[in-house]
Amino acid sequence: MSQDPYELLGVKRDATQKEIQGAFRKLAKKLHPDLNPGDKKAEATFKEISAAYEILGDEEKRARFDRGEIDMTGAEQPPRSYYRDYASASGPGDAYHNGAGFADFGDADDLFASFFSRRAGGRAGQFRAQGQDRHFSMEVDFLDAVNGTKTQVKLPDGPALDVQIPPGSRDGQTLRLKGKGEPGIGGGPAGDALIDIRVRAHRFFTRTGDDIRLDLPVTLTEAVLGGKVRVPTPSGPVNLTLPPNSSSGKVLRLKGKGVPRRGGEAGDVYVTLKIVLPDQPDEQLAAFVRNWAAANAQNPRSNMEI
Repeated sequence: MSQDPYELLGVKRDATQKEIQGAFRKLAKKLHPDLNPGDKKAEATFKEISAAYEILGDEEKRARFDRGEIDMTGAEQPPRSYYRDYASASGPGDAYHNGAGFADFGDADDLFASFFSRRAGGRAGQFRAQGQDRHFSMEVDFLDAVNGTKTQVKLPDGPALDVQIPPGSRDGQTLRLKGKGEPGIGGGPAGDALIDIRVRAHRFFTRTGDDIRLDLPVTLTEAVLGGKVRVPTPSGPVNLTLPPNSSSGKVLRLKGKGVPRRGGEAGDVYVTLKIVLPDQPDEQLAAFVRNWAAANAQNPRSNMEI
């Protein structure tokens, strides 16, 4: 093996302790024997990087190595066989024990510590690793995303998972089902199932943040005279008071009838009026409009003149 621990870890000689630590983490996760069963090459390389980190991961040992006071094994005499550290089948001298005990990797919140949690003084084969997360996607109806629902997602390997779609779910949102991913290693916790939500478009509702918008067709009579009209909302139809003389394009608001928010509140529904004339021409209506137009000159586009 190389007698230069810097080469083994793939770092420069002026690397910081944090950079050295990060390089070892990356290699150890890739080469650990429990993740590469039967791979002798990976096992041998893991031994080498462990020895390299035992020197460079300790600032005092690193300084002495840089000054030429100790060799790759930490010895002050001519190098002895590195594999003397791996002669024992158990205890601190076993094949994958690092004398530093990975003590410098921080507390249980540390990413590497959580990935390679060990029993004190135990064998490397006893480490626990969390299982991999599994990623899925599922389509949800617009109203189910707004109001919430319970459904199932079918996994490729057969079982189905119950999924609770919370009210107000958005397109592209990811739901996490804890413990529903790949099984852990060495008794470690299972990974999670991550489900990406894809919301189907609705035929007349559109969503903007927590608000809902829709175009509402109204008759000429309703627009001119006003009155009560029935309006659909995600939580069910409601009555809307239409003011007299309402123009097409006028926007009315239904407060609190939009997308539910945490805390019990909800967005609003914005209703845009669209005046719809009868499908078939009405001669009486046409005659009335001709007579009315003659007596009431109006140019609704006057403010658009250039």
